[in-house]
Amino acid sequence: MAHQLFTFMLPEDEDAFLRVLSRNVFEVYPRRVPPDWQTFRLTEGCREQLPDRELYLVASDLGPAQVDPIKRGPDKGFWRIDEIRSPVLFWERSARNDDDELLSGQLWAELDVTEQTGRKQAAPAAFRARVIELMNWVTKTFRKGDPKGSWIGPAAAREVKEGRLALREDNERNGRLVVPAGMPRPKDPTGRKFRR
Repeated sequence: MAHQLFTFMLPEDEDAFLRVLSRNVFEVYPRRVPPDWQTFRLTEGCREQLPDRELYLVASDLGPAQVDPIKRGPDKGFWRIDEIRSPVLFWERSARNDDDELLSGQLWAELDVTEQTGRKQAAPAAFRARVIELMNWVTKTFRKGDPKGSWIGPAAAREVKEGRLALREDNERNGRLVVPAGMPRPKDPTGRKFRR
């Protein structure tokens, strides 16, 4: 089973998250790796260098990134990281939609033996501990979202509470509005078209 958290992060929240991530060794890769990609180590001040929306964080001190070439389709010639064989954490960053709402992102890592993914061995214990430590930090530092299932960074929660920001799930076609737990939920217009 994959360990997954849906998150809402403003740049200030990402900076705090990067401070925690930089305690360990992670190399940054985009979701589709161009042949000329120059990887770099994740540090506190590298937010501007990160790929826009989706990226992999490879625990290169625990093992290399296993990559396969993409042979067909629009990404032909690029490489893809094998999420099962590599010690990677997938991070989809929050982004704004056309209505200036903050869309959810996610953190995802495959740690367990599962028939669906074909993983025959559990992830290394050191990688498992690292991912669980990061997930625990998020659940302790961020606020729970309403409806359940998402975590809102402190800066994003403050903006929502002050009425300057709306949060919307990005994991569904017509994502629901999300507020920090304990806040009254706004009315969501029915029939709203979800735009990216």
